[in-house]
Amino acid sequence: MGAIRNMRYSQIRAFHHVASCGGFSRAAEALGLTQPAISEQVRKLESDHDVLLFNRDRKQVTLTPVGEELLICTKKLFEVQDQISEVLSENRAALDGKLRIIADSASHLTDRLKAYRKRHPKVFISVRTGNTTEIVEALRRYDAEIGVVGSLNPGPDMEVRSLGASPIIAFAAKTLIPDLPEAMTLAQIAKYPLIFREAGSKTRQKLEKAAAARNVALIPAIEVEGREAVQDVVAAGAGVGFVSETEFGYDARLTRISIADAEMAMSESLICLRQRNTVRTIRSFMDIIAEGAPHPNMPKASAD
Repeated sequence: MGAIRNMRYSQIRAFHHVASCGGFSRAAEALGLTQPAISEQVRKLESDHDVLLFNRDRKQVTLTPVGEELLICTKKLFEVQDQISEVLSENRAALDGKLRIIADSASHLTDRLKAYRKRHPKVFISVRTGNTTEIVEALRRYDAEIGVVGSLNPGPDMEVRSLGASPIIAFAAKTLIPDLPEAMTLAQIAKYPLIFREAGSKTRQKLEKAAAARNVALIPAIEVEGREAVQDVVAAGAGVGFVSETEFGYDARLTRISIADAEMAMSESLICLRQRNTVRTIRSFMDIIAEGAPHPNMPKASAD
């Protein structure tokens, strides 16, 4: 309790902006204060609590482990402050702010983004990609608000909306396999160079599990980070890749191959951190999904 009493709001605010903006000068500019004033607030916070929050050198400022922990807390603090302002605001009709989305594939979002933008045109949306592990970690660090993952069970701390499911297929460049068949077994596919995504990929995990059950060794010749990068490597004729059918789309360089002896499906889910589900920008996006039907290219969700 003594530590809480001794902390000043101005010190916490100064720390938060230095950490979020990436430096003391940028934080001072964002807050309309001088850099020495910001530096003194942070120095006092560190001194009062006998901690080091930043590693300082001439070129850059980085967070210490304690600073990283505190930043997660201050993100929560200022988000609650924004929610209080929203509750007390007289005009809550127009939703604005920023919504950061991280997805395993942007193809699952196109229709939803269009619907959301139509309803809330003042909200700025940023979208980046990552695998399921990266997405869940980003949400827990408050580095994103919404995630799209290849899992129906990302964790008990997540609120989940199913987006449906799509079968996993193989694909190859048309020049790689002469007289390319429409379907191949995992054992047949294993004879070719395999292009895998990174270890955190749900597609890869499902493939390796299915192959192990059939005593087939799927050994990657090349490991590539990101679905788009896998597609480019495969298109160059380097080997066979794997993807959910919805994400495959159309590429004149590539041919789809059904996996004959293993029925695997990627269940896509929209997720947010449960403790943040009352934040208006997050809730409004989750509600868009609740109102809509599954993606037109996706059958009903499967727990596989």
